Parts: sequence; structure tokens; C-alpha cells
Amino acid sequence: MNNLGSLLHPKSIAVIGGGSWCENVIEQCRKMDFQGAIWAVHPKRTEINGITCFKTVEDLPYGPDASFIGVNRFTTIEVIKSLNSIKAKGAVCFASGFSESVSEDAKSADLERQLVLAAGEMAILGPNCYGFINYLDGSLLWPDQHGGERVKTGVAIITQSSNIAINLTMQKRGLPIAFISSVGNQAQVSLAEMATEFLKDPRVTALGLHIEGIKDVVEFERMVHIANNLGKPIIILKVGSSDQAQAATISHTASIAGSNAGATALFNRLGVVQVQNLTIFLETLKLAHVVGEQPNNKVLSMSCSGGEASLMADIGQAVGINFPPLSKNQSARLRNTLGKMVKLANPLDYHTYIWGNWEAMTQTFIAALKDSDCIGLLVLDFPRIDRCDPQMWVDVIPSLVEAKNKTGCQIGVVGSISDTLPEKIAKELLEKGIIPFGGIESALDSIAKFATYSKMKSENILPPIIPLNLKVLTEATAKKMLGEFDIQLPISQTVSNYEDIKDAANNVGFPVVLKGEGSAHKTEAGLVALNLQNQTDILNAAKVMPSETFLIEKMIADSLIELLVGVVLDEAHGYVLTIASGGKLTEIFDDKISLLIPANNEDILKSLKTLKMWPLFLGYRGAPSPDINCILKTIQNVQNFVISNHGKISEVEINPLICRELDALVADALIKIGEKND
Repeated sequence: MNNLGSLLHPKSIAVIGGGSWCENVIEQCRKMDFQGAIWAVHPKRTEINGITCFKTVEDLPYGPDASFIGVNRFTTIEVIKSLNSIKAKGAVCFASGFSESVSEDAKSADLERQLVLAAGEMAILGPNCYGFINYLDGSLLWPDQHGGERVKTGVAIITQSSNIAINLTMQKRGLPIAFISSVGNQAQVSLAEMATEFLKDPRVTALGLHIEGIKDVVEFERMVHIANNLGKPIIILKVGSSDQAQAATISHTASIAGSNAGATALFNRLGVVQVQNLTIFLETLKLAHVVGEQPNNKVLSMSCSGGEASLMADIGQAVGINFPPLSKNQSARLRNTLGKMVKLANPLDYHTYIWGNWEAMTQTFIAALKDSDCIGLLVLDFPRIDRCDPQMWVDVIPSLVEAKNKTGCQIGVVGSISDTLPEKIAKELLEKGIIPFGGIESALDSIAKFATYSKMKSENILPPIIPLNLKVLTEATAKKMLGEFDIQLPISQTVSNYEDIKDAANNVGFPVVLKGEGSAHKTEAGLVALNLQNQTDILNAAKVMPSETFLIEKMIADSLIELLVGVVLDEAHGYVLTIASGGKLTEIFDDKISLLIPANNEDILKSLKTLKMWPLFLGYRGAPSPDINCILKTIQNVQNFVISNHGKISEVEINPLICRELDALVADALIKIGEKND
């Protein structure tokens, strides 16, 4: 949206309304030393916080670039109409009571539609939105306190929670924030549009998103592509990620995938970095700000304490940090600087006897990091600067800078706990290109998380289309449809009456499996009888089975692995392909991977290797190994089936897929399908 840039970089601001929120906007503009025009609009007041009031929007000198609308939801719509009439560029709609309140007030959604219609070409943030702060240019529409300050470069942060936004500005970790914004209901300007506008600013180094959900996966994908082209990493903290079985689902796939599988699969596909809490969110953004597109989980740790070295090793191992052993050259150089009394290892305890000998410390850091492809981390705990003298610790910084310049390695300082890295010191380190980490746990976790960053692999995610009039197919019908896509099936025959069972079983060939139709979960309903050896067995089983139609299949022997291969339509993210340990114990083992369709064989195989059951694929303890090519072919053909029926499929499940030495056969299948919603 062309006007979004004007809104975020305004030369003129109008504050419309008379409450304390509006007064606060004016006050915050003054504190940020905003240099443009500030106008106030109120029908009865003569001034607001020292600014003379215009009685109506139409009385303003011209359409402002940015307006903060601090009136009730009904009046907000009228104000938007007036702003549009004078060609205003954009506005923040502070009022709530729109689509977020639809469960309490059915009229709320219609009010939001009226708001968007009234806006026309104006850029609208919200409604139910605090606004934004531009710390680069000193402009903002923000009705509350914030803890940030003007910066020359920094990260952009978007959050769907205004309170979280406020809290993030209060951080004392030295992270430079260029922009921070909430987006409210995203009635018009979406999170992806806002993110794209921030990314285009050359002063923005990375993007952080604290989100509840994604409205348009295709638009989000385009935004990530822009970030990739600009070389700016994206760090995401998604809330609402707890796995919960979905009430409307009928397959095991949906219940084991859970509510977060689609989002995680999307983020993995796009190469963005997903973190789990706000501390790691801030620390990873700080890392991205300094190192850019250089993910690395290799660390060379240095400290003057064996206890700190042990903590680094233990915590690093737990989160996936790689501490490469010292090379012969590194060891030889360190022996020259440290002498014979120090045990040389990574993590390195260089002992305290060189403390204060800045030349020796500089040469030690250089000796350790020269010709290394690691991130160098120095554990350095500053004393309280309000009670102690920190000068000797400050004097270490030039040694680190020289080591960085001479080795070309990225270097970070790690406080054992966040309290021992003062904000003032963190800012000084950042100015010199040194990464300031507050706390060993958060430092190593953020490095490990950032190591997952990669460029987006493709742009062909299938956008979700919600089918109509869903129904669950019989197993026989489901298998017939899958068979048309070259998915291997056991020999089978369906019968609709008891008298035909003997002939059908003879045609299939004993031993057989007898299944009754009429339930998605046959085992629980008593609709499966396995390994029936003769006519007597199958007739006896049929007599007690609560079904009038039957599927008779050849019993599959020689199984090496049982897999679940399933697809669930995630209404926010698209089709989620899940592969898991199969059979009766699917939910108990909870050994699964999820990817977005379409997924290529390389990504599928890479994901399969993360399963706990992967050793079985290789022939565990001398057992034969299943044909991995047959497994991959089946998975690809399931995807082909879904792609060919895009917009009609809701769920597909093969459970189990019987994987053998020479083939992979579908033992049970389920399809939930409807009509395409055009």
C-alpha cells in the first residue's frame, strides 16, 4: 500500500480525540523530538496538551500523513470518512469492539467492514491497535510510555499484542530497535504488509515477529522472499502453540499433528527462525543484527573459570551447540601464550593468571580464533557498576576488538547471568561489533536457534481452500482413489452380504484380513479381524462383526516398519504432511515429523532421519532394511493425490503403511473429502 510508507514516516500528525491516550501521543511525540507538524482535533476543547484544537477534521490545513484516532468505535468510522475526504494518508484506529468482539456482539464484524470501506486508499492500522514507533526518524503514534530511544540502525519488531510491544521496548539488553508496531485486527494493513515496509528500509537489519496466527500464507511467503532478497533474517515467536486435538478431525494424523504443526512446518519451509520465549526472541534478534545472514552453531568458548567452562559445555550440548576440538595449530599457539599449566580444550579455561595482562589476553584470543570457523564467546561477568569498579573488565573489550579484526571471527561476550552485563556495556560492545549476550543459557540457545536460519527453498506452498460438504469415504473407496495414483495396495474384494464372504476370501487367498465398513476407527469399533487362516475363521469373525458390508484383504506379512502417512488441511497454513510411527501405538510413541505440501524427497529424507525410529530404516541389529525408495515414492504419490484434489481434500491417512524389503503397501486408508469452494 503506497500510503503505508507515509504513515510510518510522517511529516505531519493529527491526534483526534480528547482522552488521556490522545494526550499521551502528543507527549511521546515531544519526547521523541518529532520535527513535523502536530495537530489536535476535538469539537469542544480549545487545546490538548498545549496544542490548539481544530473543531473538525475538515478544518485541518491539509490531510495529515498520520492520524491517531482515539474515539469510540462508531465515531471512529465517521472520523475515517472525514480523513479520507481531505486525502489523509493513514491512521491508527485505537478503538476496540470490532471483529475481535464478534462472539459478544454480532455487529462488530460489520463495523470493521464499514471501517475498511470508509478508509478508501488510506493506510489503516488496527482497529484495536496501539500503533507504531519509528525510532529511526523520531516519529510515532503511540498512546503510552515506551522504553526505547532514537537509533541509527536496528531491528524491526511487530507484535499482535500491544502489552508485549510495550514490554519489549523496556529491554535492557542493548538491542537497538528501529521500529516497533502492533497491528491489531489487521482489517486493512496486514502483518505481512507492515513487515515488508519495515524490511525495505535499509537501516533495518532483521525482523522479529510475535504473532498469534497468519491470515494469508501466500502473502506471508512473499514477505519472506523479500526478506531473503534483502539479506535480512526473520525471527518468529508464535503463541498458542500447545498441541490440542481438533474436535472436527477424524484421523490419527490430525490429533498427533496438533494445532502447531502447520505453523512449524511453514516456518521450517520458509527458513525463518522460530523461538519459544521472549528472552530468546530478543537475544536471537541481537545476534541477527550483528552477524546478518551467517548462522553458525560452532562455538569456541573462553573463560577464566573451570566452572564457567563446564556450564558452557553442559548447556551447549543440551541445546545443540557444536564445540569443535582445538586443532594442532590452535593448541600450539595457545601453548605459547598460556604455558604448560593450562589444559587446552574447547570450552577453554585460560585461568586467571593472565588477567590484567592485556597483551597476553589479546594474543590468547587471537591464538584460539585464528583460522577458526567458530563464533568466539568470552564469558565475562561485569561487576555491579553502581557499587563496584568495572574498569578492569572494560579493559578487556579492546582485546576482543583486536582479536575480531585480526581473525575475522564473530565474537560475543556472555554474562553468566543477564544481571552481569550492564546495558551501558552491552551498547558499547554492539557499537564495536561484539555481540553482548545476557546469560549463558540464552546465549547458547539463541545461537543454536539462529543456526536453523536458511533461505526459502521454494514458493509453491498450496494456499488453503476450505472444501464444502465434507464426507468420509469407505476404506474401499479411499483405497481405490489412492490406487489410481500408483500407491500399492493389498489384493482385496468387497462384499455386501454374508453369503459371498467364502468366495471372496478364496479369490483373495488365505490368510486374510476381514474389515467391517461404517467406522473410521475400526479397531476400537470391533471391525477388524487379522490373520484369518481359513473359511471357518473368516465366517466366525463375520458373524460377530457389527457390519453389513465387508472388505476382505490379503494379510500382509514380513513387515519391517509400520508408518503413518497422513495429510491434514490446516486452514491457516495449507496441507500438512505428517509421517510418524504407525499402527496402534501412533499417539503413544509420538514420533513424528510434519512438512508442508509439496515437499521434495530431499527434505522428506532429511526429516525422516530425525525420527527416533530412523535406525529401523537402516536395518537395526542385523534386521533387513525396508526399501526407502518405495517409501518415498508412496509419500510423493500421496502428495500428488492431494495436489490433484486441491480444495477438496480435508484429511488423508494411511495407517499403517507396511514397509517391507521390496515394497510398501497400504494396510488401512481414510479420506475425508468434499466439494471445492470456488
